[in-house]
Amino acid sequence: MVPPLQASEEVLAAHRVSYEYVDVDEHPEAIEHIKELQDGGQIIPTVVYADGSHEVNPSDEALARRIGLTLEADRSAYDLVIVGGGPAGLAAAIYAAREGIDAVVVDANALGGQAAISDRIDNYPGFPDGISGDELAERFISQARRYGVELLSAVSVSGVEHDGDDLVTSLSTGQQLTSHAVIVATGSTYRRLDVPGEDDLIGAGVHFCATCDGPFYKGADEVVVIGGGNSALEEGLHLSEFAKRVRVLARSDLTASPVLQERVRSDPQFIIHTGVDIVELEGERGIFAAVVARDHDSGEIHRFPAAAAFVFIGLKPNSAFLGDAVERDAGGFLLTSATMETSMPGVFAAGDVRSGSTKQLGSAVGDGIAALLMTRRQLEDHHHKAVALVDA
Repeated sequence: MVPPLQASEEVLAAHRVSYEYVDVDEHPEAIEHIKELQDGGQIIPTVVYADGSHEVNPSDEALARRIGLTLEADRSAYDLVIVGGGPAGLAAAIYAAREGIDAVVVDANALGGQAAISDRIDNYPGFPDGISGDELAERFISQARRYGVELLSAVSVSGVEHDGDDLVTSLSTGQQLTSHAVIVATGSTYRRLDVPGEDDLIGAGVHFCATCDGPFYKGADEVVVIGGGNSALEEGLHLSEFAKRVRVLARSDLTASPVLQERVRSDPQFIIHTGVDIVELEGERGIFAAVVARDHDSGEIHRFPAAAAFVFIGLKPNSAFLGDAVERDAGGFLLTSATMETSMPGVFAAGDVRSGSTKQLGSAVGDGIAALLMTRRQLEDHHHKAVALVDA
């Protein structure tokens, strides 16, 4: 469970709202101010707004309302509901607007997806000098707004169900949206280590994508790869094109394919440690410094200084709200047909949440566009049936 203080900070940061954090341990006088606000109470976090009002441990929804986010859709019926406001969902929304399809985008967090929290993106076409993830996400959002797309953020979806030929999408606010089709573009989440230092160093030396961030470490003496599966070793081999040495830290024995294991073990650039738990990710002045690990057998603590740490311990799709209504692969990702439709009629999937996707920004945008074009066919069929019924 995310601590209340961290949850509040994540909401503000994700929605690009400036705020000042006051640590009561470093500023004991702040306790007295809190007591005044709470009539003697000392509950933290306490959020004080610009108008002088305050809330004690506010929920994400309450905080979202106070910073001016729209949490209710304008209507209850649309042609299309797009669940997820990352690159795939926003690309689908832009194309929907251009096609005259009435769509609404619903995102449980902040619009922009994982791209928005990337420190720098150097491999997206059209930006030869690279671009910050935040700025690129803002461009996606601005373009969607220019086309009049309705966007809801900080609103999660609790379920999607059939109602005759239509679909009903239930929101955390209690609102229900009826549509003829749904595109699920909720992405996936990198599994975290959940160790001290990780949250503070993400994007500042701690990464989850070698293809995205490996080139930043060209010429580095050493980078660390955490994980022992196929993804970890594949990404490690990619990192070996940039760093002089790649150190692999795995909790158990390597589980990657024999071919990958042989390639890595025979490469003098690699040093492999198995049977270790990650204890901490160290940083100096907000920049990654080292991985601290404990040996399972001896209990000995090891510190591995490096230029960066790349964590590859798996991905989990953000699709729990669909329950057992759709078919998934072994990793939980949504299986789709050639038309990008899931096993639930009328529900399509795009981007990282879809089985077989590349988990890359550029392909996520293409996936969103392809899913929208496939969805258009479904909507056209629905329209033709409706016209036929009226004519009959």
